[in-house]
Amino acid sequence: MPKGKENIGVDADIPSKSQRRREALEVRSLAARLIGLRPALLAQVPLDERVSEAISEAQRIRSNVARKRQLQFVAKLLRNTDLEPIAQALQDFERTARQTSARQHRAEAWRDCLLAGGDPALGELLHQRHDSDAQLIRQLIRKARQEADRGRPPAAARALFRALREMDEREPLPAMPEG
Repeated sequence: MPKGKENIGVDADIPSKSQRRREALEVRSLAARLIGLRPALLAQVPLDERVSEAISEAQRIRSNVARKRQLQFVAKLLRNTDLEPIAQALQDFERTARQTSARQHRAEAWRDCLLAGGDPALGELLHQRHDSDAQLIRQLIRKARQEADRGRPPAAARALFRALREMDEREPLPAMPEG
């Protein structure tokens, strides 16, 4: 065996250059996500004061080159902190956003179904959700149809959406009826 080559491949504990680069890119991506957060959400993330200040500074910077440099600095600071609680907080924000979006889509779908389907669709909703205010929903459907026929702004359709969304917040709305 040639002299000096005996230690190659023996040290498996040292990460490869590719692995170190992947980890650095993950930390940089995390830093970019943190910089993109609204201040109210950022305040809920468990961050060191120095990291928090660096993120705030990055959010104020408008020059692309300077912003990129600050992003790299935030990533450098993050490499010296525990990333697990930060990543968990970001996952919680994303899960909450997905749930809110799903709630909005369910309410929109039910509103459209009720406006298009009439009494059969309303009967299906009332059959599956006993906590719904049938009189209010019927009234809002009737007003929304009148507004649509007259070409007026959809105030009643919005009110119907809000009522459905409130129902969905208490308990998710049922699956849409077939047909």
